[in-house]
Amino acid sequence: MTSARRMLIDANTTPFYHVINRCVRKAFLCGEDKLTGRSYEHRRGWIVDKIKALSAIFCIDICAYAVMSNHYHLVLKIDVDKAKSLTQKDIISRWCQITKGHAIATKYMNGDVLIDGERMLLDALIAEWHERLSSISWFMRCLNEEIARKANREDECKGAFWEGRFKSQALLDEQALLACMMYVDLNPIRAGIADSLQSSDFTSIQERLNALSPNSLTPLSTQSPVDNTQPLPHKSLAKFDGAKHLHQQTGIPFHFADYLELIDWTGRAIRHDKKGFIDNQRPKLLNELEIASDAWLSSAKEFRRQYSSISGRWDAMCAFKLQQGGKWCRGKSSSEALHPNQPLG
Repeated sequence: MTSARRMLIDANTTPFYHVINRCVRKAFLCGEDKLTGRSYEHRRGWIVDKIKALSAIFCIDICAYAVMSNHYHLVLKIDVDKAKSLTQKDIISRWCQITKGHAIATKYMNGDVLIDGERMLLDALIAEWHERLSSISWFMRCLNEEIARKANREDECKGAFWEGRFKSQALLDEQALLACMMYVDLNPIRAGIADSLQSSDFTSIQERLNALSPNSLTPLSTQSPVDNTQPLPHKSLAKFDGAKHLHQQTGIPFHFADYLELIDWTGRAIRHDKKGFIDNQRPKLLNELEIASDAWLSSAKEFRRQYSSISGRWDAMCAFKLQQGGKWCRGKSSSEALHPNQPLG
């Protein structure tokens, strides 16, 4: 039975989540339709542009993304501290960038005096909007609705564009976050449509690499047909801050140099023309986290198959399910998948 979204996403347990959405009726999110010769590549730019714009509004950071032919992956982080720091005017200003807001909110922002009933209504609205601004469900709703409308308008059709609600995975520890980000960034290489990180179009790793080179070309993700609407401000990707623990940092708890070393090593190992290749020089992060090389490569290829709606240590996964009212915990734990010789306790 499908679980309620509130059972799958809990920022107090972990701020990091992997989300996936797929097109319905074999609709094209990107690529070229071989029957008509029509290209849909620009739609991938729609996705990247929109997640950056929404990240600037919501208290949600983008850790990793990959936009594929008929689906996309995001690794998101709920910025709990940012959400707590928002003032009432901040909340209204941000929410009104997404919707029309409310006449009472407009009156308050203009400095007009509110009567008691209006003040009570405003307080209720602000509380509701405040909660939504750190909600992955609302973030995904705003993203998917706009992309669906634009695609249907371009295709001159009506009906569903996405096959259903998005799928989510809670990432409960550092190993799970690292494995998931790597899985997402390496999607084009694993699918055989790119042979290097630099050529992995519409991925966060390509964007991060381009940002390191001042002479690099404009990332493909920013290239899209002329749009006469006023562009929204974009927010950069979440930063690597090198903190040791998942809940003691403001960004991604690794150093980018270490992440780059590991993803380069992993990408070369899983390429189709390098089948069976494992470099003897193990990346630093694998040694620090005591992860076996073969188990890591298996996770980089099959992260979605190894885990269900939760990824982390077995005890943490069971505690998360119990807290959310579930009875069963399905899938391998990160300890079992990445430390195959380590007892589960």
